[in-house]
Amino acid sequence: MRVLVVEDEQLIARGLREALEAEGYAVDVALDGDDGLWRGLENDYDAIILDLMLPGKNGYVVCRELRAAGVATPIMMLTAKDGEFDQAEGLDTGADDYMTKPFSLTVLLARVRALIRRGPQTRPPVLVAGDLRLDPAERTCTRGDVPIELTPREFALLRYLMHRVGEPISKQDLLDHVWSDGFLDTNVIQVYIGYLRRKVDEPFDRHAIETVRGFGYRVRADGG
Repeated sequence: MRVLVVEDEQLIARGLREALEAEGYAVDVALDGDDGLWRGLENDYDAIILDLMLPGKNGYVVCRELRAAGVATPIMMLTAKDGEFDQAEGLDTGADDYMTKPFSLTVLLARVRALIRRGPQTRPPVLVAGDLRLDPAERTCTRGDVPIELTPREFALLRYLMHRVGEPISKQDLLDHVWSDGFLDTNVIQVYIGYLRRKVDEPFDRHAIETVRGFGYRVRADGG
């Protein structure tokens, strides 16, 4: 088993290398984000331990670029930052797990073993309707070559519509799948459909998001 450690603090990097090698892993170490990205692209690893705050490219960028290049190796994000938004961003960029410093080597090694047992993550398929593309793994949306910025809720709503492209979906179904916080008013769907249309349809003179009168909405398979 081969593990890549991307960590700029040499004392921590050395400690991780020694602990992993004691467990029988072959270990490569990169001390900055650019070297870590290069190694991750050029070599096959069973797991990557990736620090967040790195010289050069930070951990978010390294993780995102590895996933964009199709590298599915399990990644553990390792950082001194402990905010829930930092954790969410790390996972959203493609990390599989997240540990904060200081950490227990025993726990870290156990979680590395769990990541390796789980194996490479399966990337969700890119959703397509004509020239409208939604990439759930990269959390990107484009019309042709034009990127479209969506809020997390807008992204989730469009993702569900495109997951069932061409199929009418009721307002209640959309509410149940996109709003998990007990929101009960289906009128919120109409509001967010308006937001989406102003971003993915109107600037391109398209009409991909259709109203199914008295029922709900659908995304046209041809992208409008």
